[in-house]
Amino acid sequence: MNPEGPLSLKKIHVTGVVQGVGFRPFVHQLAHSHGLGGWVCNTSSGVDIEVEGPSQALVQFLADLKAEAPPLARIESLTASDHSPNGYQQFEIRRSVAQEGKYQLISPDIATCKDCLAELLDPQDRRYRYPFTNCTNCGPRFTIIQDIPYDRPQTTMRDFVMCPDCQAEYDNPLDRRFHAQPNACPVCGPQLTLTDGAKMAVEDEISAAVQLLSEGKILAIKGLGGFHLACDATNEEAVRRLRQRKRRPAKPMAVMMATMEEIKSHCLVSREEQELLSSPQCPVALLPWKDDSTVSRLVAPGNRYLGAMLPYTPLHHVLLREMGTPLVMTSGNISEEPIATKNDEALARLRDIADCFLLHNRRIYARYDDSVWMFVEGKAQPLRRSRGYAPFPVRLPFKAQRILACGTELKNTFCITRDEYAFLSQHIGDMENLETLEHFETTIELYRRLFRLEPEIIAHDMHPDYLATRYALSLGPPRRLVSVQHHHAHIVSCMVDNGVDAEVIGVALDGTGYGTDGHIWGGEFLVADYQSFRRVGHFDYVPLPGGEAAIHKPYRMAIGHVYSLLGEEGLSAALPFLGEMDELELDVIKQQIEKGINTPLTSSCGRFFDAVSALLGFHGPATYEAQAAIQLEMIAAGDDEGASYPFSLVERDGIKVVQLSEIWRGLLDDLRAQLSPAAIALKFHNTIAQITVDMCRLIAADTGLDRVALSGGCFQNRLLLTKSFDVLHQAGFEVLTHNQVPCNDGGVSLGQAIIANSTTQTVD
Repeated sequence: MNPEGPLSLKKIHVTGVVQGVGFRPFVHQLAHSHGLGGWVCNTSSGVDIEVEGPSQALVQFLADLKAEAPPLARIESLTASDHSPNGYQQFEIRRSVAQEGKYQLISPDIATCKDCLAELLDPQDRRYRYPFTNCTNCGPRFTIIQDIPYDRPQTTMRDFVMCPDCQAEYDNPLDRRFHAQPNACPVCGPQLTLTDGAKMAVEDEISAAVQLLSEGKILAIKGLGGFHLACDATNEEAVRRLRQRKRRPAKPMAVMMATMEEIKSHCLVSREEQELLSSPQCPVALLPWKDDSTVSRLVAPGNRYLGAMLPYTPLHHVLLREMGTPLVMTSGNISEEPIATKNDEALARLRDIADCFLLHNRRIYARYDDSVWMFVEGKAQPLRRSRGYAPFPVRLPFKAQRILACGTELKNTFCITRDEYAFLSQHIGDMENLETLEHFETTIELYRRLFRLEPEIIAHDMHPDYLATRYALSLGPPRRLVSVQHHHAHIVSCMVDNGVDAEVIGVALDGTGYGTDGHIWGGEFLVADYQSFRRVGHFDYVPLPGGEAAIHKPYRMAIGHVYSLLGEEGLSAALPFLGEMDELELDVIKQQIEKGINTPLTSSCGRFFDAVSALLGFHGPATYEAQAAIQLEMIAAGDDEGASYPFSLVERDGIKVVQLSEIWRGLLDDLRAQLSPAAIALKFHNTIAQITVDMCRLIAADTGLDRVALSGGCFQNRLLLTKSFDVLHQAGFEVLTHNQVPCNDGGVSLGQAIIANSTTQTVD
């Protein structure tokens, strides 16, 4: 250390994402460059530093510590105090210290950095084509961490003992792999295996896998947080076979492409989208699909957007470059089960889908789906928040109680709060089977362990039959249970996402949410804050014939609308546009509506979209959530002069209700006049946007509020979101949309947690 001048000593504590991102090596090098002595170590609560030297050098050290931190580090707080010198002669990295009850932020998994990619593609490098290359700036993090502090023995990389070369890198303060916990190479690290059920005799697993994919085979490929099912995206027969085997007839699948130039050859890509795609998070982005793309249209049938992503692991980079064509990379599961993570699990569950399996022997500790984003008017919107983002928290403007919010049935996430953080889990999935419930429970236990949280309060959806609700109730007394209305949670999630805590007009448009009156809500206008809400408006109630059956068969929803609102005359006008109808089923549906048998009432906007879509050509059953509504968005086109259908807003028991009968009369008139489905779909989108702004104007006149929060799954529809935002903005409203968490049910757990925190504090 530099002996010049009187010595001072500072004790520094840093919190945030400061482990697993090269922070200790950075501190070591920074201290060395300033000629300072002392030490740095990881603790369960962050990073502790003692640094000693001349006062001016310490001042500069502190300034550089904040200004020059590693790119993946996120410093949340930094405290420093002065102490008497200890006479340190050097600066060292000390062994990590576990602290009872303390926690820290955990880094998400990070895409391969440019330095590792350069080594990966360099035939002269010892890591050439090695599929598990990483350094302090990239690689697995959350998926391999079993506990904190973040050290190799606390990760699944403890199974691999570093060779002398890797150990030398790990010990060298000047190497970017200095204290890189997942450090490995072909000599000592994880290895690939290619199998068709029995180990295949191949010299090079990657080359053999490329050959199989080129021949049209389907491969199950083990990645960072689970398995992908992959095939050549330009091979229509391979894509068709994958769909048949996976039992996924229509839901869009993601495609991975080797380079940004390749993505641009298939999709239109804005500057903002390019930045997102190539970010360290490397998510799937929904991009406008070029007409001349060679990617099979079966990848996303009837969709104008293609879910594209760049390689984010070394294995992906090598595979894609040697393959030479885009690859479908869809989740390694059947239907809506969780993705497989273990080798034996994949071999058992995916054996009827995959022709071969590309496995490796690095254990995955946390399941991790790909994240999905879209851009609307240049603004990024998350649709699924998972790999690359979770478990990094949403920062709260207040200190929260220790809460577990259990989320919803579809697109489930859970949320835990502690201090100023809301830790929203990665995407769990649809809670409709025991496998997903098990994934939900084990991931909650992981978060509770990593963030040292024993929840005092359990928040859950009002719906009594959701598996997530049942789980919450099982954790009941002595813990306090808080039931939260679904759409209130939607609006609050949007408020928190924007750092807003004052009362707003909330527009919650989605498919299904249990209402306080026992009906199924989904077209809601609320006045809401963190504590409470008032339902001040909604779409008219219509019957849901057969309950769940009407969601899977949108023609039932169309019949429910027109028959209940317009009677036999309306039904007769609609039937010619609903395709082949079974007379017996039609009679049953009519009787259900007339007698109120298994026909819950719903105000759902999502079901309204389904019903219109059924009349405009979607005649088959929906094989995935919102399929009919998505098709309606996809067909909307033509000259947009802002035309919309007439509607009435009436007052019932102090609540404004959108009457739908006039919309249906206008729509049926347009169908009989042979207006194109594209023009009708566009007109319908304009109508929903117009309803939104008219309702908000009335609510604003009553309340004086001028801020509107838009949330709910219907706002995944970029056409609806754009139109609603524009008309609201033109009417003088401040419009809040989502930034960090999805507008769909994947963001509801955040709203549940904040509401539970606010309401229990008020009562207490």
